[in-house]
Amino acid sequence: MAPSWYVLRSKPNKEEFFWGQLMAHLIEVYYPCVRAKVASPHAHKDKPFLPGHLFIHVDLQENPPAFLEGMPGSRGLVMDDAQPVVVPEALITAIRQQVDQINASGGEEANDQPAEQTIATQKFPFSGYESFFDSCLSANERVHRLHCLLRGESLPADLPGLERNI
Repeated sequence: MAPSWYVLRSKPNKEEFFWGQLMAHLIEVYYPCVRAKVASPHAHKDKPFLPGHLFIHVDLQENPPAFLEGMPGSRGLVMDDAQPVVVPEALITAIRQQVDQINASGGEEANDQPAEQTIATQKFPFSGYESFFDSCLSANERVHRLHCLLRGESLPADLPGLERNI
């Protein structure tokens, strides 16, 4: 079986610890973080873009769900109908681009602008989604929208700068 992307949840505020656990087991992991505002203008702090969620690229036959869910810091895989949800590569790419864009423009604080447009998601495979997770949304709202996307639910979303025909 070829490796696929999955979402693995971490215990609250344990994302970085859990990321280290996954890396120690040589598991490919994507832990999206954005630069956050801190008191000192010369300092910066990263915080999770999707709190409590990391993306792993694994073959579940080599790293079975029971192994992943038993790791320190793990709360388990995101499931749908008792099956781990496979995350399309295109969604990982879109999240990476959004996080990179936010960080390149100064971090989350610099991207805090009001939303202007409304879109609705479709079932996978998605096409043309560059900004499903905008920084003007709260972290909890981004997590909620991620779960809706993974379940293939329609979700109206106010996102700036996204023009899309549905």
